[in-house]
Amino acid sequence: MGANTSQVSDLCENQSLRTLIGTESISENDPFWNQLISFTFISPTSSGDSKLLEEAVIPLAKILIENNPRTGNFGALVRIFLGRTKELKISTECQDQLFIWQAHNALFMIRCLLKVFISEMTEEELHLQFSYQERAPGSCDFILDWRCSHSLSLSLSHRDITYSILFEAVTTMLVLLSYQLFHKEMLRDGLIYQYLMKERCVSLTSRLVKTLLYNFIRQEKCPPPATHIFDQQSDGGGLLYGLASGVASGLWSVFTLGGASSKPGLEQEQNPLPLSNQSLLLLLVLANLTDGPNDCPNPYRQAVTCFKNTQDTSSIPTEQHHTFQINFNSLYTALCEQQRSDQATLLLYTLLHQNTNMRNYMLSRTDMENLVVPILEILYHVEDRNSHHVYMALIILLILTEDDTFNRSIHEVVLKNIKWYSERQLTEISLGSLLILVVIRTIQYNMTRTRDKYLHTNCLAALANMSAQFRCLHQYAAQRIISLFALLSKKHNKVLEQATQSLRGPRGADDSSVLPDYAQDLNVIEEVIRMMLEIINSCLSNSLHHNPNLVYALLYKRELFEQFRTHPSFQDIMQNLDTVIGFFSQRLEAAGSDLSVERVQEVIMKGAQALPNDRLKKFPELKFKYVEEDQPEDFFIPYVWSLVFNSGVGLHWSTTNIQLFSMDSA
Repeated sequence: MGANTSQVSDLCENQSLRTLIGTESISENDPFWNQLISFTFISPTSSGDSKLLEEAVIPLAKILIENNPRTGNFGALVRIFLGRTKELKISTECQDQLFIWQAHNALFMIRCLLKVFISEMTEEELHLQFSYQERAPGSCDFILDWRCSHSLSLSLSHRDITYSILFEAVTTMLVLLSYQLFHKEMLRDGLIYQYLMKERCVSLTSRLVKTLLYNFIRQEKCPPPATHIFDQQSDGGGLLYGLASGVASGLWSVFTLGGASSKPGLEQEQNPLPLSNQSLLLLLVLANLTDGPNDCPNPYRQAVTCFKNTQDTSSIPTEQHHTFQINFNSLYTALCEQQRSDQATLLLYTLLHQNTNMRNYMLSRTDMENLVVPILEILYHVEDRNSHHVYMALIILLILTEDDTFNRSIHEVVLKNIKWYSERQLTEISLGSLLILVVIRTIQYNMTRTRDKYLHTNCLAALANMSAQFRCLHQYAAQRIISLFALLSKKHNKVLEQATQSLRGPRGADDSSVLPDYAQDLNVIEEVIRMMLEIINSCLSNSLHHNPNLVYALLYKRELFEQFRTHPSFQDIMQNLDTVIGFFSQRLEAAGSDLSVERVQEVIMKGAQALPNDRLKKFPELKFKYVEEDQPEDFFIPYVWSLVFNSGVGLHWSTTNIQLFSMDSA
């Protein structure tokens, strides 16, 4: 960074940087600035490289913190960048690569210094670093002006020569907002928060949110270094670039991190979409900022929740602030392709839960399998995913199953050869049956491993929403429903047995809490059993003739239900199951003994048409709706910042300074 530097270890000896952080003020008209920001550098894209760079910058930044109150050189550097942003659009149109690259370098230097500043000082002290030695009217608003300049740079047209500065602008915004990492409480009214929530910043809200969404949608790979400005050459000692015409050779130098991971090919392989990833992280951070005081809503969340389709020709209501239009088809495609990442799943959840326009569009798609199958794959590999990712995927399914049209249509979509489903060979299965298989498998995994009550409750809620629309269940899906009931029955009997043994055996002074514990466990299991009985009953009551495989599985394991026939918690719901089991058992007995599977299925199918509907008691329709808990920011803000911490491209934070979440939860 700065002229004539080849390795990170040389930074402290670089004369240009020593001048910047020194005791002398530098005029903004001094040729020094042009020399300072004339270097070639590939921004770090791994946490290790970022750590290496930050360790080299820390001693320099600390000296600048000490001297800047007298020199104001940091503020001057910011103004140099601000001045160049005003010409970025023209430079892009004129293919002025050198000008854009120098603007990028200035911003990169600011970001590196800010990263250290934020770890060393409060927001108030940071504000002073911008405003020391004011030389221009209104310069105390540097942060505000700088944020607006970010919006300008974010609106640049996407070309290879602007990719790096767009990435740098987004990354710098994340760094500027990272004070939240170092506080356990949610930051609601800090200086940076105030700047983001008012005046010129707010007026650019929809523009910024739209740009970040488009960065995510475009999924652009980072262009190779040779396309930035220079022709790549090799000198055996690092990355050396030829010079653009008209640039004095003495101003330009190589700047590398020196490690294998800094080579462009490997960087692109590890993080092929850095701008897309970073833009999505910034969008999630902004959308999850807390509302302002006096019921002032977060404008970035407003923009995320009310944007419309470009094909929607209806006028935008005047009361909707910060709205805009975007191509829903492109956004839907990007969401389908990127569900392997936590942040893309969180964006999908946010849009389904909060943006009515986007939710209605998704539910109207005839290719919902492109969205649902990746979500099911997340749940199927539950043991390899963090709990938050699994939870978000499950809530997405719950929201989708609130719609009856979705619940019907998923049974009409036939899938072939689901390769990631390894327990059985699924050569052909409906999307609905696959959803049932995976959700029940998730419940079973949860019951034997994590025992998260919220997880299996939401799984059961999704199944309940679908149950009245179950159609032509695959035999494996039907078997899985009954096998889950068998597991619950086994757990129920085990707890009863343990409680009985506890009563019979000698009890010590410390055993007073034992029976209440058993009672609580039994109550939880019986709630789940009741829910499963209601799901089975809902299917039988509403679509018996469509589900011979479920009736077959029910008859095959009918002994499982015997013990619950007289149980006071289940007597009412068991009447219908007894009716179905008794009706089909009689018809099978009348058909003779030693029946083949095919013959049994034939009897069941004919019997389903003959069973009068009025023989089954009607129960209220099973319908569950997802509702966020009070103060959702207590969950989402730490979650979002854990994603930034883990997935931010080229960003590193010391774990010892993180206060917002524990490293285990991250």
